[in-house]
Amino acid sequence: MADGQGDPGVFTATALPGDPRLLPTVTNAFLGTRAFRDILHAAGVYSGAAGDTHRADVPSPLGLRMAAPGAPSPAESFTLNTWTGTFSHTIQSPGYTATHQLYAHHSLVHLMAFSITLRRLDGSTHPVTVQLQSLFVPQSQDLDLTPGPDFQGAHYIYGRTLVPEVEGGPRPTVHMLWTPIPESLTLDGEERERCWEFLTAVAGSEEEAKRSYGAGLALVAAGSLHRSHVRAWAALRRGCSVELDGPLALRQALHGCLYYLLSAIPPRDGPGAPFHGISPGGLSNGTRGEDYWGHVFWDQDTWMFPNILLLRPGAARAVLQYRVRTLEGARRNARDQGYEGAKFPWESAATGREVCPEEIYGAQEIHVTGDVLVAFEQYYCTTQDQKLFREDGGWELVEAVARYWCSRMEWSEEEQLYHIRGVMPPDEYHSRVDNSAYTNAVARRSLNFAADLARDLQLPVPEEWEDRARKIKVPFDEERKYHPEYDGYSPGEPVKQADVVLLGFPLMHPMSAEVRRNDLEMYEPVTDPAGPAMTWSMFAVGWLELKELQRARSQLEKCFSNITEPFKVWVENSDGSGAVNFLTGMGGFLQVVLFGFTGFRITRSGLLFDPAFPDDITKLNVSGVSYLGNKLEVTITTEEIRMEVTETSRDPPAAPLEAVLESGQRLPLWEGRSVSFPTAPGRIQRSPS
Repeated sequence: MADGQGDPGVFTATALPGDPRLLPTVTNAFLGTRAFRDILHAAGVYSGAAGDTHRADVPSPLGLRMAAPGAPSPAESFTLNTWTGTFSHTIQSPGYTATHQLYAHHSLVHLMAFSITLRRLDGSTHPVTVQLQSLFVPQSQDLDLTPGPDFQGAHYIYGRTLVPEVEGGPRPTVHMLWTPIPESLTLDGEERERCWEFLTAVAGSEEEAKRSYGAGLALVAAGSLHRSHVRAWAALRRGCSVELDGPLALRQALHGCLYYLLSAIPPRDGPGAPFHGISPGGLSNGTRGEDYWGHVFWDQDTWMFPNILLLRPGAARAVLQYRVRTLEGARRNARDQGYEGAKFPWESAATGREVCPEEIYGAQEIHVTGDVLVAFEQYYCTTQDQKLFREDGGWELVEAVARYWCSRMEWSEEEQLYHIRGVMPPDEYHSRVDNSAYTNAVARRSLNFAADLARDLQLPVPEEWEDRARKIKVPFDEERKYHPEYDGYSPGEPVKQADVVLLGFPLMHPMSAEVRRNDLEMYEPVTDPAGPAMTWSMFAVGWLELKELQRARSQLEKCFSNITEPFKVWVENSDGSGAVNFLTGMGGFLQVVLFGFTGFRITRSGLLFDPAFPDDITKLNVSGVSYLGNKLEVTITTEEIRMEVTETSRDPPAAPLEAVLESGQRLPLWEGRSVSFPTAPGRIQRSPS
């Protein structure tokens, strides 16, 4: 990661990557596509039964490419601007420039748009023409599409998906309106500059598609369509600003991750439409055979969610509501396997039923159910939003997960402990193991949270929840002072990915610094170097926790082999295989910055901090840290921490906060007043005043 100059949030190239999967994605909460691709996807619109269910391909009018006929080798550039949420292609010919801009409107989530701008650079008066090369055909392998009457100059098609996810289940409808696209555009002799704008509106109803298209047309008429998108996107970026003084490559990676992950979340003041979760490759990917078919995994809850929660708790709530909405499917999964409560699927689509095409994962990789509950617990500790649990289905989900874990355990007379047998841990190189350390630890945490929440809600606490949480086995080797991955694990056995190291973070399973170190030492050398991208970020967080800054740095460095040029698109595996636009890896990377460098830990008593970062980083600034209805700006250097409450919610009213330092000193955190103190551990908590 060499130092360098340049804007870390703007990625420009003179040629495109040879692999089209590595083109940048353009996405909002409801629509997504890749640059120059002839399909797009709409959130929650899947076709295919069970393990074949995949994001339905919607034909996209947006995938065209400009060409300058007759121009001798024009200069071309391609730019992803993460500050404006816009991808552009520019052709520079003698005498004129042609610019193609593409974006998914951040606040009008049913609208995508592109524009073509031709501008003269000299005094000539001859016509300037560019060709628009498009593969668009209004047909789909996944939708039964029918043309309808034109609307305000737009063409119109609509239709339903061909095959429901479950027999007799819903087949979502798609309605699409788009501006007809000519084969070429010409700047007449007397014109100096002209911009043409093209809209595509996609929604689940004709009414919403027409409303969105009409809103877009009104903005076009006012000359402010792109500006309104940039304004909404810039407001999001300002409220989720993460800046560091350090190597350019690290800053670029940070801005790339923020762009792709924030593109996937609902806008702050968006419509109250249901959110459909985040898949490992995002909404732009997930056609049949690609990026896990667009299914939702623990990747959302464990790897992406903590970053979203810290910066945008409203969007985090929408992610949790996706799990609440699919609770009935999770109950059915548990029943089908002979257990009580709710078992969340390893792969989820629209219904919460298991849609993993390979049975072994759905049957055995049950830690996902606990991972879902950890996200609910983190949200509750950060927001104290009891409405989600009292009125909006959260408590029913928590209770169902607790019941599942109780029914999944078996009592061992020999050890006088509860066991969970026959599982696959996060390390997928091993299956049908007993007492996976991670699985059992996350089950214990689920039961403890369920009991604590019941008390907060003044509900009865079943005795078995606390009894089983106390007595579940989490394997530990007393002699070597480390956690074996499962019963019978032999030191040195290869491991696919981060597994036991997750006990320290994010689970915060009780252990000494010695044990934490031993777990890192034991598993770092045996973890597959070709494993998935998020793994090394968790080793980095562990070493930061122990203040082993160079070891943390070497782990963080490994992430860069998964970041492709020029648009900072992540690949799941360093050899380029697996999912692309791998938001899971980006989520892990962001957690190194937001939780590793800061030392933030979400607990019931407060938001802990204990900063540490490698030598080549001198300063970290995070705007929009959300805690108990407050937004804080936190600036950290090796010498000083500065905090300021910049915004407080009025409804419900934000809790007053204070910073409590390791020395015992208490500093009130008032809106608009900055406090600073020497860099040291402490916590942000509700002020007793």
